[in-house]
Amino acid sequence: MYGFNAGVLHRANGGVRGFDSGAANELVRRTLAQNGFAAEGTTQPDFVSTVLKGVLGNSATLAAVRTTEEPDLPNGARFLAGSYACAEGSRDYRLYVPSKAVERLNGLVVMLHGCTQTAEDFAAGTQMNALAEKHRFAVLYPQQARGENSRACWNWFSPGDQTRDKGEPAILAGMTRKIVADFGIPSSATFVAGLSAGGAMAVILATTWPDIFAGAGVHSGLPYGSASDVSTAFSAMAGRNVGTASLAPQVPVIVFHGSADATVSPLNADRIAGDVRRGHSGQSLETSERRTVGGRNCTRMVETTMDGRPMIETWRIEGLGHAWSGGNAKGSHTDASGPDASAEMVRFFGQCRRKRT
Repeated sequence: MYGFNAGVLHRANGGVRGFDSGAANELVRRTLAQNGFAAEGTTQPDFVSTVLKGVLGNSATLAAVRTTEEPDLPNGARFLAGSYACAEGSRDYRLYVPSKAVERLNGLVVMLHGCTQTAEDFAAGTQMNALAEKHRFAVLYPQQARGENSRACWNWFSPGDQTRDKGEPAILAGMTRKIVADFGIPSSATFVAGLSAGGAMAVILATTWPDIFAGAGVHSGLPYGSASDVSTAFSAMAGRNVGTASLAPQVPVIVFHGSADATVSPLNADRIAGDVRRGHSGQSLETSERRTVGGRNCTRMVETTMDGRPMIETWRIEGLGHAWSGGNAKGSHTDASGPDASAEMVRFFGQCRRKRT
């Protein structure tokens, strides 16, 4: 067994905020000016457009996402639709259960989509279901509610969604615990991964719920506590003014980031790695190598504890933009070139599986 065998708008008090694209553009321009990207009253159309598409999305992308087709499934496999509710709110989800689920499932991977994406779109682009079929684990795809963020972004920049037992972390952790209990999945083999806003939320879960998640995968994401509102979110995405958070991930983390990412600065990958180191006591061993994978040059850094347990693994991929490395064009925000981020995450998660106590 390869892997498992060992938007920026948030809910307002008293109702849901609508989305005004003109107001959003003006907010972006003011925020960029405040953070030194442009002078008040001027515009930088290319950069503004990039930020809007990366964080808020656009109507063309949204229309394409809505038409994502249901996947063809192996005989006996299921792609279930469900919903989870708790005191903090509710979210829909899709759950891939491999055809060999009659045998004990080896684990669970929670996959958090990026802005403008859906669970189905993210499944198609990352091809995580195929890996789940091969290695006999389930995949949970929570779906952000448009009423909570009009562009389907996880609200990683909101203080109310950055703490244990509150907001989206509480909803996602509760949903995960329910699936683990319903399917008898080993608690030692539950992991979380995400892209962009989903990657930032994966870091939050790795920091606030280490008793549930044994490891995390972060693609083009941001460190814990790097923003507290829309303005600081843009600053953090640009790699500016990111302070040291009071908390750090307590579980091993694998990070992917493209050198050509114009939406979320690659500096954020370095900061995530730094936070993971800060969250571990004692000495560590670090190795680094350069290689060419899938037609792209990559730098891979691996850091472990002195007894060989994984801490942090980072992949810096030259020429990759804001997209899932090695992904499938059936999904949005993917790049077929470079290392297969999904397969590498599954490999890493296999190394992170906790020993039963």
